[in-house]
Amino acid sequence: MSHVWPPLLVFCVMLAATGVGFYANSKIAERHRTTESIELIHLAITLQVTFTAIVLGLLTSSVKLGFETAYQARGLYAGQLAQLDRCLRDYGPDSAAIRSELRAYTAAVIASTWPSEPPPQGVAYPSTKHMAQTGENETLANILNGVGLSVRALQPATPLHRAIASACVGDYGDVQRSRWAVIEGLHGAIATPFYWVLVFWLSIMFGCFGLRAPPTRLNVIVIVMCAISVSSAIFVIHDLDFPYGGLFGVPSESMRNALADMMR
Repeated sequence: MSHVWPPLLVFCVMLAATGVGFYANSKIAERHRTTESIELIHLAITLQVTFTAIVLGLLTSSVKLGFETAYQARGLYAGQLAQLDRCLRDYGPDSAAIRSELRAYTAAVIASTWPSEPPPQGVAYPSTKHMAQTGENETLANILNGVGLSVRALQPATPLHRAIASACVGDYGDVQRSRWAVIEGLHGAIATPFYWVLVFWLSIMFGCFGLRAPPTRLNVIVIVMCAISVSSAIFVIHDLDFPYGGLFGVPSESMRNALADMMR
């Protein structure tokens, strides 16, 4: 529901601004309704609409790029977790305990990041009840750090095992880098002050709509439809700006596929 309130608020503000415009229109004396004044208002509305359309288009492109980056980062992260597990599997039975910890970590990430989805089955992992959906988590960080220490502590007895252990250390480094890319890539692209400035621009634009035309039934219907259209655009922008949760969200499929590969 947190993703619904911002566009709903924008919708109410736009309608309120239109109502103020209608009221001001009813109080304007006839001497102010000259052809020149009407043309000036029309030019002002055109400027507002064009400028707002450009800003909304740029915002949509920006948040879409951020969402795609987060989507790709999550897929890469899942793939590198699966690759680390496969490297440990190739090492042999001595890495069984490390693989178990890696599975627990992956399952906990899934359960905490997508709490509304069914939790992973068939693997034990720490409780995620009080874990934040996104960002750094001390419990998960400690588990993954323990995996890294255990990988570095492997004592290979043959040249083959030494090569595999070295590859596993490299894979663990890739996992850590991908993890931080996922965590740091979740900051919203839209600053709160800019969001309120955008709301202010939209209120001026819809106020001009009400100032331009009388509140006939047809005019009101058209303005409400415009407000719904703009609010839906704001909803998409706001939802894409936070890749996890909401109508648009990074799916858990890649992480679940990685966990399934670990449990084979």
